[in-house]
Amino acid sequence: MTDRPERYALTPDLSISRVITGLWQVADMERSGTPLDVDKAADALAAYADAGFDTFDMADHYGSAEIVTGRLLSRPRTGPRALAFTKWCPQPGPMTPEIVRAGVEERLQRLGVEKVDLLQLHWWSFEHPAWLDALHVFKDLKAEGKIGAIGLTNVDAAHLALAVADGIPVVTDQVSFSLIDRRAAGPLSAICASTGARLLAYGTLCGGFLSDRWLGKPEPAAIGDWSGMKYKRFIDAAGGWAAFQTVLEAAAEIGRKHGASIANVATRWVLDHPAVAGVIVGARIGEREHRADNLALFDLAFDAEDRERLAAALAGMAPIPGDCGDEYRRPPYLTASGDLSHHLDAIPSVFTAEPVPGRPGRSRVSSGSIWEPLAGYSRAVRDGDRIFVSGTTATHGADRIVAPGDAGAQATYVLDKIAASLKALGGTLEDVVRTRVYLSDVADWEAVSRAHGRFFGDIRPANTLLAVGALVGDYAVEIDAEAVVQSD
Repeated sequence: MTDRPERYALTPDLSISRVITGLWQVADMERSGTPLDVDKAADALAAYADAGFDTFDMADHYGSAEIVTGRLLSRPRTGPRALAFTKWCPQPGPMTPEIVRAGVEERLQRLGVEKVDLLQLHWWSFEHPAWLDALHVFKDLKAEGKIGAIGLTNVDAAHLALAVADGIPVVTDQVSFSLIDRRAAGPLSAICASTGARLLAYGTLCGGFLSDRWLGKPEPAAIGDWSGMKYKRFIDAAGGWAAFQTVLEAAAEIGRKHGASIANVATRWVLDHPAVAGVIVGARIGEREHRADNLALFDLAFDAEDRERLAAALAGMAPIPGDCGDEYRRPPYLTASGDLSHHLDAIPSVFTAEPVPGRPGRSRVSSGSIWEPLAGYSRAVRDGDRIFVSGTTATHGADRIVAPGDAGAQATYVLDKIAASLKALGGTLEDVVRTRVYLSDVADWEAVSRAHGRFFGDIRPANTLLAVGALVGDYAVEIDAEAVVQSD
């Protein structure tokens, strides 16, 4: 019998437990306003660390989780040092070095350390490009020794590829991944294979639904906890309760064969995926502990028959739409609170619309590029219900070229920029009726077309793609767009 969890070398200097103890429930435990007893909570974490589950995941908004972990880290230990993975989740806005450093320093102070082992960035809307600014400051802080490794949270394949192409040494991307939500096994895993980044999987038990307690049970009429509400939405999106029960039955059958629980089978299936470094299993520290059951999964190995049995059950479920992280950014919003459009609409636009003097009904936006005033044009112009977006390149700020030489990554950045231009003028990507794509190298047509398809696959505007031989500046791609805004 295995007595210690498996480990995974994320970097030569960072070996982690493959079952990471998630501390998001600290916030729920403190919901009444009474914080946990820090020393008692640290004692509970010490028991996990002593058993080999010495890697802890938290965030700036998980109540006192960072403080509790800091108390554990401050204690002398005879075994390996416990590891603290945390997240910084700022509201989109300018990410100056001063703002980012202040956010990181707060993490260091709450943890009581000089270096965060893994610092992960969560960003709500890629239409605001300052997430790249934040990551470049992370990179500087890594060089200074204040960040051990850089990670992302809920980032899709295209934007992981963009971050890496822009020179960020991304080690991990933390995303939902389970028997029910298999999006991470698609394009995101392909990017991991090409870049060396690895996935930290959460939601592997779908908020507890992937467990023996729900086998053969009727569909719940009401769910009282946030995690349950969230993952019930995933189950509904994947085909509903009857299809879910088929998966549970298959997992239970495999579990009986190997003397394992449904939770073990579900977790092992995710851990066996080559892009996955570890799974994050939540703990209500000091209340419910699952260390023994988590250890049992390391004695579990599937054979071909097991994999065929699971594949047959999964074939009866619908794929969760979109890519990882889309549940926070576009319909269907598969979160505990459901529709997040009001939250996203409240995020300030990176551009500001202004009226065009002497032309009633016409407005425009500028991006700050040095070329706009020089050449006398706007990033985008709205006239009545039509929006015209100028040829757009991967220019960040005044003149920095994003992802030099990577046409696919530049196309992703450009299309985010076009989306932001439309939003500032009251439009959306869904309003786009025509795009034109200009390539400096025709060999890049497929990478750019795939990027275009990720944004417009359901919208399908008219499109023209041209190889022009050369673009002004060292750009691989330029795109323009036209939109017609639907009246209410």
